[in-house]
Amino acid sequence: MDMKQYAFELANKAKEASVGLKSLTTKEKNSVLKKLEELLLKNESQIISKNQLDMETGKSKNLSPALMDRLLLDSKRIRSMVKSIEEIRNLPDPVGEVVRGTVLPNGLELITKRVPIGVVMTIYESRPNVTIDIACLSFKSGNSCILRGGSEAFHSNSFLSSLFHEAILESGIEGISKDVVSFVENTDREAMLPFFQLDNIIDVIVPRGGEALIRFVADNSKVPVIKHDKGVTNLFVSQFANPSIVLPILLNSKTQRPGVCNALENLIIHKDYPQIKALLEDLKKNAVILLGDEKTKEILPNVTLASESDYETEFLDLRLSVKIVEDLEETLTFIRKFSSGHTECIISENYSEIQTFQSKLDSAAIFVNCSTRFHDGGEFGLGAEVGISTGKLHVRGPMGLIHLTTTTTYVTGNGQTRT
Repeated sequence: MDMKQYAFELANKAKEASVGLKSLTTKEKNSVLKKLEELLLKNESQIISKNQLDMETGKSKNLSPALMDRLLLDSKRIRSMVKSIEEIRNLPDPVGEVVRGTVLPNGLELITKRVPIGVVMTIYESRPNVTIDIACLSFKSGNSCILRGGSEAFHSNSFLSSLFHEAILESGIEGISKDVVSFVENTDREAMLPFFQLDNIIDVIVPRGGEALIRFVADNSKVPVIKHDKGVTNLFVSQFANPSIVLPILLNSKTQRPGVCNALENLIIHKDYPQIKALLEDLKKNAVILLGDEKTKEILPNVTLASESDYETEFLDLRLSVKIVEDLEETLTFIRKFSSGHTECIISENYSEIQTFQSKLDSAAIFVNCSTRFHDGGEFGLGAEVGISTGKLHVRGPMGLIHLTTTTTYVTGNGQTRT
């Protein structure tokens, strides 16, 4: 079967399966998710075994440490996946929620309710836990999903999606097709192209991964795209910062898990911050590799000189670009130039400065006096996320359960006609 036919048949089955989802109650959907939790724990050794095949492939492809970290599934991460499902299960079902109800002067009754989007295709790289997150979020919100993971995680993704199919079967609920969760087995980039033309079947495509992948999808898709772009995350240490919280926040933002999109990439320090040299030396002691501007090199001569391209790069490792600035205005100009619109942070005790920082920047999330690592669907109370959107249409920031719905307005009259 050629890829055009394969894409059409897979997407069409997903579309048909989405119709059956609409009749499920919240209790029925949650029972499938509960069964999936049990299957993940029951099959932990098999999941790890499948993942080891992917880890070996990753090593043979010389994947970076950041990508290898994203690829790994171990007991701790499997339990984290189970916890994520439990959180999704405990969230209110958005389907059917009334977001507006009114009676017009002419007597027409309008009720606007949340409804599923329909068919959501997600294209992602490396992180196999995304398979579970997106499948569960889509299912609970009444959507069919088409999952297309990267070749580096093929064995993990394939097995995890099969567990969702098993959960559906074991739930014993009639009318649910396993096609509500569809897994694309062909991992060639060109094989995605036929899916991009199915705008009459697939309702939205969400790419999450590297810059090249997102550009490829956006440039080639007729289906609407919600981009979950790179995270060039910036943090400004003000001269008014409380020194006791600066280093802990920086270390958590950068070193806890450097290979994720909410990890810190650009550190901006006010020239009058009283402990610049000690702060930079402490970062180096914690294995952070510093790249700095000329002013940084004056303080630490052995720091590598940062280029302009470094400041716009999502390193996803322990490299950190440093910029020393004269004032807040220079900070804002720097962030506007190099930010990807993902996450910005300020450490300061000056209320007026904080207000200016918040009001003059335009990103998905702006943090004050805390780690950038909190920019996450789970941490935001969304249970999990499809990704973190850096665009401005439909959803911005973590894309959770409620963001996988749209609305329908139900209009009831008693004979009214428009004049």
